[in-house]
Amino acid sequence: MLLRFLRPTCTVKLDQVVPLIQALGSIRHPNLVPLCAFYAGPRGEKLLVYPFYSNRNLAQFIRDEDGESHKWQVIHRISTGIARAVDFLHKGMQKPLIHGNLKSKNIFLGHDYQPRVSDSGIHLLLNPTAAHEMLEGSAAEGYKAPELIKMKDTSEQADIYSLGVILLEMLSGKEPVIDQDLYLPSSMRAAVLDHRLSDLYHPDILLGKNNGQKPVSEEIILKFFQLAMSCCSPSPSLRPDSKEILKKLEELA
Repeated sequence: MLLRFLRPTCTVKLDQVVPLIQALGSIRHPNLVPLCAFYAGPRGEKLLVYPFYSNRNLAQFIRDEDGESHKWQVIHRISTGIARAVDFLHKGMQKPLIHGNLKSKNIFLGHDYQPRVSDSGIHLLLNPTAAHEMLEGSAAEGYKAPELIKMKDTSEQADIYSLGVILLEMLSGKEPVIDQDLYLPSSMRAAVLDHRLSDLYHPDILLGKNNGQKPVSEEIILKFFQLAMSCCSPSPSLRPDSKEILKKLEELA
């Protein structure tokens, strides 16, 4: 089992936590990490219990050099699974749930590279100070939507921005250190400005480099890149919603 400890000084009061835990604990989806148990201690400490996944998280997998992370079929399977998880949170429940801390370190890989998104809704359990600190941590890692500089509360559109960064991260294999002028991973900035698509993806993704896997064309890679870029639009209103993202990813299969 995987344990997540929340300090008493970081969380809202217990009477507020309990209904939130009940709601989070009821969520079940093949691409989401389920909350299995919850413990509240006598000093206000709180413990969340999740299943343990022995495989790497997505951030570690992207940085791996064994070549699996450069296969289009694997990239597409992981991307689609993450999109399904986000779509379920945003559109598949009676009351939409904003993830609030979507990043590659919070995505575990199960059997056959099926992704499991963790930490859904954790920000709801935190007091304003701790929630802001978590948001700033995401900003430092490159996943924070630009509008959150002026806004305190995260949103569905902010989740979509983070998803777009993850898609770019998988395509390029580069860490998402944000350039605030473009709100894009700075390692991709020159390529975007010069329209050099070949600088935005690992060369092994393309035709003939997939070790017997179904080949992929540069046109498909371009469509994937354009979808990721639309998710990372500086304007929240211009970002696609989760249904549209999922539909476009499924069309790229």
